[in-house]
Amino acid sequence: MLSARGPSIVTLPRAPPAQAAPHFFHNARMRRADRLFQIVQLIRGRRLTTADYLAQRLEVSMRTVYRDIAALAEQGVPIEGEAGVGYRMRAGFDLPPLMFSKQEAQALVASVRLAESRLDAALARQAENALSKILAVLPLDARAAAESLPVFAPLPALDPATSAHLTALREATEGKCKLKMGYLDLGGVHTERVVRPLACIFWGPVWTLAAWCELREDFRSFRVDRIETLDVLPQRFRDEPGKSLADMQRQLCPAPEGGEGCEPGGRPGCAVS
Repeated sequence: MLSARGPSIVTLPRAPPAQAAPHFFHNARMRRADRLFQIVQLIRGRRLTTADYLAQRLEVSMRTVYRDIAALAEQGVPIEGEAGVGYRMRAGFDLPPLMFSKQEAQALVASVRLAESRLDAALARQAENALSKILAVLPLDARAAAESLPVFAPLPALDPATSAHLTALREATEGKCKLKMGYLDLGGVHTERVVRPLACIFWGPVWTLAAWCELREDFRSFRVDRIETLDVLPQRFRDEPGKSLADMQRQLCPAPEGGEGCEPGGRPGCAVS
């Protein structure tokens, strides 16, 4: 239920029975309280959420979405926006801690197991720590189901140099710090580069750094395992027109009319140094 007194609180629905209905019956039988809770969660997770998006996610009509939004507003949930434009949650609104189902807990375990060997050591440790905290507060049956999940990714971890470089690249990208690096390209030519790091992208066997290269005055993708030396410079940069990650995506992989381009950093065929 939703309370209009004091800070608005959404009470979580009780856990479903062990014999849950098949997925295609889920939305038809969803209680209104469950749907209202999901609407709050979906709006909280996006900057702007349209009624059409909510209707598609919840598999209900637009009219039902408008009615539910109005009900939430009447109960004091601070939703801002209007029909035809979109909705957002006013800053400061929060919900009680969530509980995960067995399947959701298993999905978290699988995600961390798949990611650990592919992440740099620092981020892999944080992923493991976060998972441990989640598992510690789960009911015993959900925790047992998650920990016994027979899904593993026994791939070799990144070599120490690549892992260390990936940590530095990730932190420099977040902090918008320029980098100076010695790089050995695919032709065996060594160059010294000053770059603006834009994103770290995993392509299966290798990581690449998407960057604006000041030497070439253009976008480049650098294989992290070919970086020989790396220094984080004190100079910071701001996104400038023509030098951002979005600009790189548009330049290297332009979207066809009416469609979407490739992911930032490029697909096979995009420039890789």
